[in-house]
Formats: sequence, C-alpha cells, structure tokens
Amino acid sequence: MDEHDLLAERFDSHRGHLRALAYRMLGSASDADDAVQETWLRLSHADAANIGNLAGWLRTVVSRVCLDMLRSRLARRDDPVGGQVPEPVTTGQESDPEHEALLTESVSSALLVVLERLAPAERIAFVLHDLFAVPFGEIAPVVGRTPVSAKKLASRARHRVRGDATASEVDLAWHRRVVDAFLAAARGRDINALLDVLDPQVVRRADAAAVPPGTPLEIRGAQAVVEETLLLSRQARFAEPALVNGALGIIVAPRGRLRLALSLTISAGRITEYEVIADPQRLHDLDLAVPVL
Repeated sequence: MDEHDLLAERFDSHRGHLRALAYRMLGSASDADDAVQETWLRLSHADAANIGNLAGWLRTVVSRVCLDMLRSRLARRDDPVGGQVPEPVTTGQESDPEHEALLTESVSSALLVVLERLAPAERIAFVLHDLFAVPFGEIAPVVGRTPVSAKKLASRARHRVRGDATASEVDLAWHRRVVDAFLAAARGRDINALLDVLDPQVVRRADAAAVPPGTPLEIRGAQAVVEETLLLSRQARFAEPALVNGALGIIVAPRGRLRLALSLTISAGRITEYEVIADPQRLHDLDLAVPVL
C-alpha cells in the first residue's frame, strides 16, 4: 500500500464523522457529500506529514468548506437575477438509500428547519460547539473571529434554536404529551385515539395553500376534523413537535424542508383549535424553535 492509499484509508476512518458534521451544517445529504469530497481533495494535495492532528485538521477544513457553501447559497438566494440552483450531481454513496436514510434520521427535521434560519457563521459556530463539543479556540479561526466573538455567535444561535416559549415548562411538558398522542393517532389512523385527544368542538382553520381546492378553510367538530386528519395521515410521518410562535405546535418538514406548520391551542388536555399554515410567506414569517423538554 503506497502513501496515497494509506492517506485515503486514514481519511475514510473519519468520513462518517465529517459527513455527520457537514449534514448538520448544510441540511442536505448531497451537499454534505460534496463538502466531504472537497475536504478529501484538499487533504490529498496537502503535506500530510506535517499534519499533527488529522481529526482536527479535517474538522476545520470541512467546516470552512461548509461555511463557504452556506455563504454561496445565501448569495444565490439573494440574487434577484439568479436562476434556479441546479441539482447537485450525485455519487454512488449519495444514491444509497439506506446510507442516506441513516444520516437524515439522525437529526430532527425541526432542528434542520431552525438551523436553516441562522446566519452562516452562527450555524457553523452552533453546530461545532453545541452539537460536537468543539472548543471556541478551534471554532474562532473557522469563522474568522476571536474566541469571544465565536462564543457570542453560538450563543445567539442557541437562543434562536431554543426560542422563547410563552408557556411554562410544566405546561409545555403537558402539551407535549397531547401533541405526541395526536401524532401517534394520526400515524396509526386510530379514530378513537384521535377523538380522545380532540375537543368535541375543535375548530380547524387553514390557509388556501394548505388544503385542496374546494376544501373548506374552516371545519368544526371532532368527527369532521378526524375525517380530514385521516386523509392527511401520510404526512404525519414527517411531522414533529416544534415551538410555533412561542407555543408548542407541529411542523411537517420532510428532510428538513418546511411544508406545513400547525399552530395549536390546547386546553384541559385536548386540542381545542388548530390552524394549518402552508403559505410560503406565512411559513417564512413564523417564529420557529426546537422545544427543549
């Protein structure tokens, strides 16, 4: 085995960690693979003999690559004359459904949705410190800040990720049980369980983007709401609890791409009212966070 093969073998031993890191930074399995591949290319052209801490070197490089990708993504999004971003070219590893499923299932969709709303440097600092316990002294050169400034970036990101709940911790815990029961019943198409968790006079409201044409924007009564819930039960597999405007609600975000949000009103252990939001501008304007219970 020559030096190049030895280096490739050493790199492969870190590949899983690098991909997990990049996925949390980028929110896309294919982009994460691109970042890891770019990291390998940089390593293969570096003087590996002078790299004392390979794990730290690789983590720094993949983080810088991800930061550049996030900034480029933001620039394209803000470019009024830019066309659609082309789909990334996939490799054999990216097309492995089992491989990708393990990666995407390792992170909650709610977290990916909230991370997507952070500034690039905030996201990098938060992921490195809060999710991978990297010290700020190592994070600072990645984001081009001092350790103190890097700590502030992570702190701001943490505040946005966790949000400001309007309910007490006790109420949130209680509401979480109600939301979990509702989602379990919807996924299992369990009519009786849905009726148990819905108030008999429950009201469901929705914007026009959330329901098929001709569907009422408001329906009342548990039986009517249950019938609609059963029709939409396939989407329940992608649903997760989240803080929606400070209160516990639900988001539907396949692979971290926000499609629906449910704003809930819960009283006496039952859902008394909820609104289904799908209009892109309304989704963008929501204050979303990950519930910490």
